[in-house]
Amino acid sequence: MLDTEYARLDVKAFDEGARTFSGIATTPTLDRQQDIFEPLGATFANPIVLLLHHDRERPVGTATLGAPTAEGIPFEASIPNVDEPGPLRDRVNEAWQSIKARLIRGVSIGYRPLKGGIDLLKGGRFHLKKTEIIELSLVTIPANVEATITAIKSLDTAAPGLSPDPASRIPLPVVRAGNGKTTMTIAEQITQFETSRAAKDARLTALMTKAAAENVTLDAAESEEYDGLELEIKSIDAHLVRLRNLEKSNAAHAVAVVLESDAAKAAAAAAGRATVPIVQVKSVLPKGTAFTRYVQAIACGRGDMWRAIEYAKQWKDSTPEVELMLKAAVAPGTTTDATWAGPLAPMKPLLNEFLELLRPATILGKISGFRNVPFNVSMPSQTAGGTYSWVGQNAPKPVTKLAFGTVTIGITKCAGIIVITEELARNSTPAAEAVIRADMIAGIAQFLDLELLDPAKAAVAGVSPGSITNGVTPITSAGTTPANARTDIVALMNALTAANIPLAGSTLIMSESNALVLSAALNPLGQPLYPLLSPSGGTGPLGVQVITSQSANGWVVLLSPPCVLYADDGGVTIDVSREASVQMDSAPDNPALATTVFTSLWQNNLVGLRAERFINWKKARTGCVQYTVQTYVG
Repeated sequence: MLDTEYARLDVKAFDEGARTFSGIATTPTLDRQQDIFEPLGATFANPIVLLLHHDRERPVGTATLGAPTAEGIPFEASIPNVDEPGPLRDRVNEAWQSIKARLIRGVSIGYRPLKGGIDLLKGGRFHLKKTEIIELSLVTIPANVEATITAIKSLDTAAPGLSPDPASRIPLPVVRAGNGKTTMTIAEQITQFETSRAAKDARLTALMTKAAAENVTLDAAESEEYDGLELEIKSIDAHLVRLRNLEKSNAAHAVAVVLESDAAKAAAAAAGRATVPIVQVKSVLPKGTAFTRYVQAIACGRGDMWRAIEYAKQWKDSTPEVELMLKAAVAPGTTTDATWAGPLAPMKPLLNEFLELLRPATILGKISGFRNVPFNVSMPSQTAGGTYSWVGQNAPKPVTKLAFGTVTIGITKCAGIIVITEELARNSTPAAEAVIRADMIAGIAQFLDLELLDPAKAAVAGVSPGSITNGVTPITSAGTTPANARTDIVALMNALTAANIPLAGSTLIMSESNALVLSAALNPLGQPLYPLLSPSGGTGPLGVQVITSQSANGWVVLLSPPCVLYADDGGVTIDVSREASVQMDSAPDNPALATTVFTSLWQNNLVGLRAERFINWKKARTGCVQYTVQTYVG
């Protein structure tokens, strides 16, 4: 399937007998997909076929393309006279009459990109530098401003061959990228110009939307503003190409910093020579950015890994590991290839980077001391201790035994689908990255915390673990005051010790709301009752470590982490789809019912990101978790 590029149709002096006309086949202006077609990089073999609406089965004539220039490619086309009655005569007559009546006001080229002929621009846009033009088509509604009849005057002055006097061409205005700074880096200038261009383009849309809603043309002031904004956008587009070329040139001429090893430094010091200080370069990007960009690249690739790699190239200076990982996923690996594992190495740091953010956000990540075990491995678990007593001289010693059981942590996983718009997926600004990253972290963290603590959550074999409080009889709270909270915590500790569970390393889990009340409580002297406690956690009554999560609701939970088995494969799997139909519900029907309503991601221009994490937990000893239910008030 060929790609297309639109331009305006300019019928100048046409000949009724020969049925000839001329115009501009394409220009380097942004098309409807926000891509740039480079006329100077186009190749073709004249004459090319002239189609109607890109229908290969409906040719209406031939076209001859002129010499490409930086401003565009002119063309001359002819539609034949057919005397014999039939569908062909009807088709060519319809095409010619539509042109004469101005019903067809644009043309579109059909092309294919050549190898190495595409550069990726910011925001997922492409700069088509090398292409082969296959056909020219007559179209009714061109998708860009320059493809309409209203833009003929400005295009005539810009297109080569249509204005014999170069001095008559409209000069592009000077546009400044200003944000109050007198000096900006190349990257800052690019960002400023892109922002300015987006604002001007939005104003153009607003002007035309207003006119279309009122069924009128633009008035004199609006027309002047519109034409001025068009020229400013052209000036910005041309300057952005130059700035990016300058940025590439600067990067190509950059001098690498040579780091001196410790051994070389020591040798130099012993010889009395000066040493070069070691310079370390660290990323200033927020943690999780590389992983989020990896997800964005897959989403924008639409299942095409090559397109995803091209999209990731925009970050090669800040997060090159994203492009490297995508390339590694494309290349096949064999067991005999010594470099098989090398290209895949970046995958682990990206996952670790995301989990480094995710784990501290969850209760499981905040508590240290859990007993980490592998999936599907039986482990011994002590269920009862031995019996011991004092023994007198020459008296028999009691015979005792230990009670053990086995515990197996099966494979379970948590998963969720985040649905975002195509526009957000294509947006590569830090703000969009932060939105995606925050959604993924918050969603998984909130789910895991609730599943870990909810007493009503029982284990489902082969599907999900039960909560650590499931099956535990809650201790009755002493009341709602901060003083009652101390009594409740003492009761939880007594219950733990009664089950022969050591208090060393025990951890208290409560909601941020409860922690706020306790941290704000004062004694009669106006001093904090719990000075080392805050809404985000800390040290609570009797020196117990406190972990907070709003998912705790009114549950106040005390547990011994070493008695909780915890299995985690250490990774998060991200899958992307645009073609799936999903039930937009946090509790989807399983199995689907006849009344289940599905939303098509493709039809609604949406992207589904599915995150999965294999994780499981289980109490190794009965009584290692105790809890009460209370919402404290100051």
